[in-house]
Amino acid sequence: MNFRRVAALAVKEFHAVLQDAQSRKQLFVAPFLMLFIFSFAMTMEVKNASLAVLNRDSGDMGRRLVSYFSPPTFTRVFALSGVQEIRPAIENQKALMVLHIPDNFSERLASGRPVVVQTILDGRKINAAQIANGYAEMIVRQFTKAEGIASPPLLDLDVDTRYLFNSNLTYLWFTLPVLMVILTQMISLVVSGMSVARERELGTFEQLLVSPFSSAEIVTGKAIPATVLAFCEGLVIHCVILTVFGVPFMGSFALLAVCIWLFVLSVAGVGLFISSLCSTQQQALLGCFTFMAPATLLSGFVAPIENMPVALQYFTLLNPARHIIKAALGIYLKGASFANVLPEMLWLGGIATVTLTFAAWYFKRKTQ
Repeated sequence: MNFRRVAALAVKEFHAVLQDAQSRKQLFVAPFLMLFIFSFAMTMEVKNASLAVLNRDSGDMGRRLVSYFSPPTFTRVFALSGVQEIRPAIENQKALMVLHIPDNFSERLASGRPVVVQTILDGRKINAAQIANGYAEMIVRQFTKAEGIASPPLLDLDVDTRYLFNSNLTYLWFTLPVLMVILTQMISLVVSGMSVARERELGTFEQLLVSPFSSAEIVTGKAIPATVLAFCEGLVIHCVILTVFGVPFMGSFALLAVCIWLFVLSVAGVGLFISSLCSTQQQALLGCFTFMAPATLLSGFVAPIENMPVALQYFTLLNPARHIIKAALGIYLKGASFANVLPEMLWLGGIATVTLTFAAWYFKRKTQ
């Protein structure tokens, strides 16, 4: 491999990407716009929910319990007059949850007898409903403790809950490191995925083939701009996360940088393979996003990998996003050491080797 030729091709590729107005928007505007939008939109927290209350209790304890359901989780609390209004309130999405307090609530609490408070939730919003129900159970426990009420039948049992690495369960602390990974993946994938397709669309692909470049040199020269641009933007996004959003960073910056570099290399190989398959940039862009959707879903960000079927769990080991998300969250929130993230680095390095080698082989095969 002639590194001077590779450097010349890489410089030419940098010019092709940076001189195109559309590419500049994709590189320097879209990622940061998505960072600020997704950081608040991609959340599993339940806030500003509507709560309907059917309080059939004539005593004071029912009203006290309702007063505990307050902002920011429940910002709109309204009363229902009868059981017949419960279903329409949920059906018309006026309320996410209905709190049904029975007519003998205060009397039973005063006499120490068991009492049940019912919650009815909108099953169409399954995630929000489950989270809101968890909030409701926690609020009821707070109510019984604050009002000095024993909780039968476990009168002497209490639960002391603590969360490690994110004690306040601040969702941005989890979301933003993952967004850095997703946006870095998008940049590396799109830049590498458009490279060969751009040559075909502009009619310069044949000129590239008759040049003295070997297939390995062409693939390397086109992979360098994608990895460098994605790596630099990933570091910039990291700085924005620390300075603008105030997410704590407990680990080593050098270790995070190495993990990101291995990750963008592995994704660049996938992008070059997609680009070799496509004749136009539109096809390449569609192919890139076709890969990104399942890669994100199988990364552990949307749903825990442990919840997936066993065969699919093993398949996710081939997904570089799974390994970088685990490494990034570990470095950010718990200060993971080199030994902690070494398995993920080995996976990323192996995936990068395989994808880049396969891209070079397939490119050579397509040009013969």
